[in-house]
Amino acid sequence: MENNIEVRRWLEDFNLSHPLVIAGPCSAETEEQVLDIAKQLKQSDVTIYRAGIWKPRTRPGGFEGVGAMGLKWLQKAKEETGLLMAVEVANAHHVQLALEHDIDVLWIGARTTVNPFAVQEIADALAGTNKIVLVKNPVNPDLALWIGGIERLYNAGIEKLGVIHRGFSTYEKTKYRNIPEWQLAIELHERFPNLPIICDPSHITGKRDMIQQVSQQALDLNYDGLMIETHNNPDNAWSDAAQQVTPDALKQILKNLVVRHKSVEGDAFNDKLEKLRLRIDEYDTKLIEILGNRMRIADEIGVIKKENNVAILQNRRWKAILEKMKAGGKEESLSEEFILQLFRAIHQESINHQQNIINKEE
Repeated sequence: MENNIEVRRWLEDFNLSHPLVIAGPCSAETEEQVLDIAKQLKQSDVTIYRAGIWKPRTRPGGFEGVGAMGLKWLQKAKEETGLLMAVEVANAHHVQLALEHDIDVLWIGARTTVNPFAVQEIADALAGTNKIVLVKNPVNPDLALWIGGIERLYNAGIEKLGVIHRGFSTYEKTKYRNIPEWQLAIELHERFPNLPIICDPSHITGKRDMIQQVSQQALDLNYDGLMIETHNNPDNAWSDAAQQVTPDALKQILKNLVVRHKSVEGDAFNDKLEKLRLRIDEYDTKLIEILGNRMRIADEIGVIKKENNVAILQNRRWKAILEKMKAGGKEESLSEEFILQLFRAIHQESINHQQNIINKEE
């Protein structure tokens, strides 16, 4: 795929004075709900109205969307507000129905991006259209798979392209619903700087009270826009209630955001520096979470040692760990002095945790 400036022409044609905003409910539930939200968003920075029509679910039995009849509601919302309409498509049949109802923007969801066959099917169904097509990152942190999905659409002649960064699934317990892995999105943007990149803080956080923070992080990284799930009664939403905000809350979030304009001098330097610092911040956060998980395992070991009246310090085990970490640190160009200081501190914290458990009175 070439770094073609034409892929972002659709975004520039909006001639916006602010980042692109895509907003609307996770799921279209009723015609009344769709129209009410759209009308509340009309007088805002929202350009594109989103609503899930088909909702992929991990397990059967959950709400899987209202289906094709919801497209008629979106048509009506477009007529009454002038907002462009966007839906997620997962196969050629979805594409056909969306085109028949003149949907303006189609996005490929994270569960679909992982399947090259499905993406190719969608690309073939879209060939020859002038619709805006956005590709969410795959659920797993695989940059090649993400780029591959974009390339399939590009090779099918789709000229209006963009990506949506919605974070990546993990088995680890973190403060995010889907960990951002900002460095992957940054690398994608560095490879294809003309490709519009939109952040989906709703799916990254899974919590409405974190959306402001993550949206600001995205804008600090020069993202082109935001996709934020917005509902007129979020606590009673039929899907993803915890991550949706009201239209009024959305307007306040957008008002509070700071758009970092590039300085006249040294903008390239400052931009690169800010990106690198945010990447460091992300890794530092991960380090704290990893250390917390490690100490929780140390606590479990302390419980076992207490139950079996075993001493805390196991010198042979400790020496073996230290030698292994010194060798690993050398491979990563980390000094032996640093590795010794780091793991002695970690080891001491583990001992403290186990001592607290063993000495705790029942």
